Amino acid sequence: MRINFDMDGTIADLYAVDEWLPKLRAEDPSPYEQARPLVNMARLAKALNKAAKNGNEIAIISWGSKTGSAEYLEATRRAKEKWLAKHLPSVKWTQITVVEYGTPKSTLGKGVLFDDEERNRNEWGKGAYTPEKIFEILASL
Repeated sequence: MRINFDMDGTIADLYAVDEWLPKLRAEDPSPYEQARPLVNMARLAKALNKAAKNGNEIAIISWGSKTGSAEYLEATRRAKEKWLAKHLPSVKWTQITVVEYGTPKSTLGKGVLFDDEERNRNEWGKGAYTPEKIFEILASL
C-alpha cells in the first residue's frame, strides 16, 4: 500500500506563517520552510516508520504555489524537502512529488491520501482522508 500526504494545511501549517501569501506571490519559498508542524511529528514519524517496516510505501504529493515560474516550483520543492528533513528526519520517503497547483493528485499516486482540501479528496476517491484521520488510519494498516 502507498500512503500519500499533502503538506500545506495537512502536516505543515503554511497558512499560519506571517505574510505567507505575499511571499508566495513574490516567489519567496521561505514560508514552506518556516511552517510549523500541524501534527505531533515524533508520533507521525513512529507511525510512518512502522508502516514502512510493514511493507508500505510513504510518499508526498504536494502542490506548488498557484502562481510562479518553473524555477519557483523547483525552489518550492527544495524548501518542502528541507522541511521534511527537519521535521521527519527518520522517515525514508519512497517519493516526494511537488507539482504545479491544480494537478489532479490521483494521476500521481494510488493507495491512501491525506489531504486537507475536500476537492482533492473527492478527486482521489476511495482511500482519501482528512488530516484528522491520519493516526487512526495509520494504526489500521
